[in-house]
Amino acid sequence: MSMLRKRIRLGAPLDEVRRALTDPGSMRVWLAEHAEVELPHRYAFWGRYTPEGDAPHQRLTRVDDRGLAFSWRLDGTDTTVEIHLDEDGPGATTLTLSQTGVTGWPELVTATGSLALMHTFWALALTNLVDHVEGREPTLCDLTSPDMVAHRHIDAPPHEVYESLADPDRFTRWFGSRIEVEPYVGGRWAMGDLDEEAARIIELAPGRRMSIEWPDGMVTTWELADSGGATRLTFVQSGFDEEHPPYGGWLGWLAGLAELRRYHELRDWRPMWVEVYVAGMPIWRS
Repeated sequence: MSMLRKRIRLGAPLDEVRRALTDPGSMRVWLAEHAEVELPHRYAFWGRYTPEGDAPHQRLTRVDDRGLAFSWRLDGTDTTVEIHLDEDGPGATTLTLSQTGVTGWPELVTATGSLALMHTFWALALTNLVDHVEGREPTLCDLTSPDMVAHRHIDAPPHEVYESLADPDRFTRWFGSRIEVEPYVGGRWAMGDLDEEAARIIELAPGRRMSIEWPDGMVTTWELADSGGATRLTFVQSGFDEEHPPYGGWLGWLAGLAELRRYHELRDWRPMWVEVYVAGMPIWRS
C-alpha cells in the first residue's frame, strides 16, 4: 500500500471552503449522495457517488479551524485521509489532501477495487469542490451505473474548444498530461508515458468530432456543437464490459472536462492544481 497527495487552489475565502467541507447540504452538492456531519464526533458520506457507498465507512479523528482528518475503510483496508487549508491571498485558499493506504503507481493503472479509484475519485471530488465554491455546477459520477455520457456547456466557440482537445500543447495545459496525436483516421493518440496503451483515431471531423479506440476495444468520443456561439460538448465512453465499468478513468476524464471549462471561461485562468503526487509517479507541480 502507498499514499497520494493533492494540492489545489480555490477562489474562495478559507472560512467558506471549510463550510463547504463540513456542511452536509454542501457536501451533497459536490461530494456524495448522502452526508451526515456532527462535529467534532461524526463526518460521514456515502451513496452512489462514493466507492463502497452502501453505507458510511468513515470515522472522524480530528477537526479544527484549518481542516480535518478521518479514517476510511476501503477494500477491507483502513486508510487515513487528511485535509488541510491555508489562506492563499485575499479571497483564496489552498487545500492539501493526503490519503495513506491506497494503490501506488503504476499498479493503479491495472488494479481493480476501491483503493485504486482514490487517485481519480479525489481528482473529481476536489474539482467539484472548486466549482461549488466558485459558483459553477459540479458533476458527480454515479459509480453504480454503466452509463458514461457527459454533457458540458462551455462559453467559447466550438473551434476553440476543439483546438484545446486536438492540439497537444493546449491539451497538456488544461489536462496536465502530455499527449501525442497523429491527426488523421488511423493515426496514433497517446497520453503520458503509457506508450503501450496508445489509442487510434477511428473517426475525425475537424472542429466537430473525434473518436479514438483503445487496445482493449473501449472507444472515447468528443462531439462539439454550436450553442448560440458557445459549445455543447458531449463526451462518451463506450465499448467496455458493462459488468466492470472503467470508473477510474471516467472519474479522471470528468475532472479534466471541468478544468477545460475553466480554461476557456476564466480570463485569468491558471491550473487549479498546485501539486499532484501518487507514490511512484513523478511529482506534478504547476
